[in-house]
Amino acid sequence: MKTIYFDNNSTTSISPGAAAAVSQCYAQGFVNPASQHRPGQSARRKLEQLRAQMVTMLGGVASGMETDRLIITSGGTESNNLALAGLAAVGRKNKNGSRAPRIIISAVEHPSVLSFADYLGTTGYTIERLAVDQNGSIILSDLQQKLATDRQHPIALVSIMAANNETGVVQPIKTAAALCRQQNVLFHCDAVQAVGKTAIDFSDLGVDSLSMTAHKFHGPRGVGALMLRHGIELPPMFYGGFQQMATRPGTEDVALTAGMHRALIEFQNDTNRETRIRQLRDDLQTGLQKIVPNIVINGHDAPRMAHTLNVSFPGINRQAFLMAADFAGLAISTGSACASGSSDASHVIIAMGANNDVVEGSIRFSLGALNTEQEVDSSLTICKQVFDTLSTSATSQ
Repeated sequence: MKTIYFDNNSTTSISPGAAAAVSQCYAQGFVNPASQHRPGQSARRKLEQLRAQMVTMLGGVASGMETDRLIITSGGTESNNLALAGLAAVGRKNKNGSRAPRIIISAVEHPSVLSFADYLGTTGYTIERLAVDQNGSIILSDLQQKLATDRQHPIALVSIMAANNETGVVQPIKTAAALCRQQNVLFHCDAVQAVGKTAIDFSDLGVDSLSMTAHKFHGPRGVGALMLRHGIELPPMFYGGFQQMATRPGTEDVALTAGMHRALIEFQNDTNRETRIRQLRDDLQTGLQKIVPNIVINGHDAPRMAHTLNVSFPGINRQAFLMAADFAGLAISTGSACASGSSDASHVIIAMGANNDVVEGSIRFSLGALNTEQEVDSSLTICKQVFDTLSTSATSQ
């Protein structure tokens, strides 16, 4: 039995083109790009070519006197950690070394932001969380109020994700970043669920940093990036090398970077991909609503990414639904893969003010470029069987 894979927000399968780009680099024998000999220089030229092209594809400035930087990392978690640690330190310095600088994050951020912010809270920062409405959208008036108050404890950094990994809800990043810029506050955007899935224009967004990871858009695992606006210099988290201006020392992997680059090109060349995935998502949503008339579509009144559908089956235990669906050949999730080893309820759905039935019955379906209409139809058959079985079981208890 072939499993229907609807857990693409966790990770996507690498595309044949991206896999070929990785293999080709290894076959060409690229060596350490930090080496001074000719093979090393060749690897460096290839790496910098890939880097500059990705900056351009993401709407950054890749040439001239005010170029933006793209730091190669191991993935989204490292990119977010590097951004928060570095920008918080820069923001603190900009605020004349305030003893209790504030860091503002939304209540629905990914664990790589939430957990690292909590860590920073143990090192002298005050962490504040932005409220979200019932659809999971940040409340801009709350951000405005936080930016305008408590001048004795200035804000070092604001971090808000571009699109939520559980609900797909798209946040008003451009507006939020503009509010922060007016107050000379640094702004980081976790764009892991947006890059390679929708058009991104770094310059137009007006953010100071933006994180991404290749395996969310059919690139290789183990490689990501942090885009930095011109003039932003971060203190390093790691020490022991001079690579990437010592901001992120360590030998860069040319092959993995080439795979990330190819996956990004494939997304941009496949101009119908987002529309095609959105249609599959909408068909899945419509089908589920027919099966379960009282199903809750979490975040339905907000702009959502095409690839994400988060629903709640009231009265049904999410873990029981997931396991039964998995046994029947459908791979889905109950939230972030970084928390998949836990049965804790979704902090995102809780922050949206949902009742206990909605929280306990929350399931995420996330689609990718390789999913088909036939898979949607088959998944609906599985979901109906699982729902009917669990409903009967719940009624008999």
